Amino acid sequence: MSPERVETEVDGRTLSLSNLDKVLYPDAGFTKAAVIDYYAKIAPVMLPHLADRPLTLRRYPNGVDASSFFEKNVPSGAPSWVRSVTVPSVSARSSSASESVTHVVCDDRPTLVWAANLAAIELHVPLWRIGKAKELTRRPDHLVFDLDPGPGTNVVDCTQIAIWLLERLADEKVDAPVVKTSGSKGLQVYARLTSKLEWTDARDLAHEIAKAVAADHPELVVTNMRKDLREGHVLIDWSQNNAAKTTVAVYSLRARPQPSVSTPVTWDEVQACHRKGDPTRLTFLASDVLDRVDRDGDLFAPLLA
Repeated sequence: MSPERVETEVDGRTLSLSNLDKVLYPDAGFTKAAVIDYYAKIAPVMLPHLADRPLTLRRYPNGVDASSFFEKNVPSGAPSWVRSVTVPSVSARSSSASESVTHVVCDDRPTLVWAANLAAIELHVPLWRIGKAKELTRRPDHLVFDLDPGPGTNVVDCTQIAIWLLERLADEKVDAPVVKTSGSKGLQVYARLTSKLEWTDARDLAHEIAKAVAADHPELVVTNMRKDLREGHVLIDWSQNNAAKTTVAVYSLRARPQPSVSTPVTWDEVQACHRKGDPTRLTFLASDVLDRVDRDGDLFAPLLA
């Protein structure tokens, strides 16, 4: 075996890992080995949120400062034990039913480590799970509101909007609102749907909630993606509530200068960040997240009920 490759066993599966010393985060000196180690350690709390969801990999073979690509189809050379599922592509849903995509489904730690070895720094999943029967269960199980700060705003402004969304969600047919950092600039608020809504109904519900918050607070909130409206405002992106779209998975690393993570936080932490006006209170690196999980467990667990 090449000296650049290391054979290891993960939960009974043999994996060949490569280029472990390669630096994927140059500003932090964070190597591919560190990426793999993070995903191996976070697996117990991350896997329940990936299970039965088609996975999209965002790969950075030359590190976060270089080009990346999204990979939806199972990469060539995948081990035979990597689970997959074939689903209609976006074009198949709209026009050609013959087109499809065969995604990885990450249900176990060996698959997560294998993906990390491909320099799949970011992992993205949809708001629906694969059914247990032959037919895919494609109804949404969550709502998501992606809070994206425009120029002149930051995550502190997002905390205020998250609090307003929490108040609105109390009156809707949802349960267990939770919040996580995007790992980049903003926040994402999730809620579990308590009734089986079709996609159109779920998307309309998310849109109505977002519009209501924007109507109450037009000085800070927009729901339209137009760039000329973004200055000094935070976008509530409700359009993510779509079967064809994905959001970054909870506990996923992000391709930022530092190895930041899309991290679940408590509503008390959201309130504290808002009161203090300090955006660094909601910035978490890989080592921080592992410590938080050891201390607090999985703060996103309410979505799994």
